[in-house]
Amino acid sequence: MRPVARGARELSLWLVPLLGFFAFPDYLVLGSQILIAGLFALSLDVCLGYAGIISLGHASFFGVGAYTAGLLAAHGWHEPLSALCASSLAAALVGLVTSFLVVDRQGLTRLMVTLGIGFSLHEAANRASSITGGTDGLSSLELSPLLGVFRFELSGKTAYVYAAVVALLSLLLVRRVADSPFGLALLGLRENAARMPALGVPVRRRLIAAYTLAAALAGIAGALSAQTTGFVGLESLGFERSAGVLIMLVLGGAGRLYGGFLGSAVFLALQHLLSERSPAFWQFWLGALVVALAFASRGGLLGGLDVLRLAVRSRSAARRAGGEA
Repeated sequence: MRPVARGARELSLWLVPLLGFFAFPDYLVLGSQILIAGLFALSLDVCLGYAGIISLGHASFFGVGAYTAGLLAAHGWHEPLSALCASSLAAALVGLVTSFLVVDRQGLTRLMVTLGIGFSLHEAANRASSITGGTDGLSSLELSPLLGVFRFELSGKTAYVYAAVVALLSLLLVRRVADSPFGLALLGLRENAARMPALGVPVRRRLIAAYTLAAALAGIAGALSAQTTGFVGLESLGFERSAGVLIMLVLGGAGRLYGGFLGSAVFLALQHLLSERSPAFWQFWLGALVVALAFASRGGLLGGLDVLRLAVRSRSAARRAGGEA
């Protein structure tokens, strides 16, 4: 895609959250959670969609970021932006350390290692209840006004704009990385890791760097969640969060940059609507939709849109060819 065309397309996509700010003022809290979940899914996309590292413990980094921001706020560090940076660095450090356990493994072994890391951090947070609050978590977290001006009010306006700006900047960073030689090397590793060493690519170092970057982005998402909700609990490290973000990414389309944001928007919006209409069975209907989409389109929602777009173009081309004949 040409840079101008891609820029126009991305601008139109980011007009959606801007329009949502004015069109749905009563749902800004939900909107901020969708943006945070989209950023979390984007971090997993770096790991899975680009580097090909599947993980069932990605919530580990989300939780590390959330607890770092929460502990800083609970101990008097109320400035949000510096706490966001500190949370990202803490998650990146955990990602770097654990990457040596993950990238050298393959297949099911790698999957089990990521799952084990997630369970270990979850139990460690539970045991350290004097620090983390245990099952009660950290609540009533207070933050200073953003940039010294914008207060985090109950309507969620500041939180929504804050989450949208951070998500946009993170996405621009990932796009820059994906378009770089480093990103192309990751795609090559995902497609055929056995051939890349012959091209001079340091496979292990590339995978470690991608895993660490994914952890840093997940830490940002976790910190945003803690700062905008004022609460951090053990569920931020739980397996359900890891599984949920994987579903969101696959639903939207892995390896497609915007797939995580689209998947999180659809997933959380449907969860909100279905839980209101059918409180007892909303998970069944949501699961049925995910299964149906998995059979209908291998590339998620974005993959389905690509297939539909190609079909329309083919039909238009056939009609023009018939008219010329």
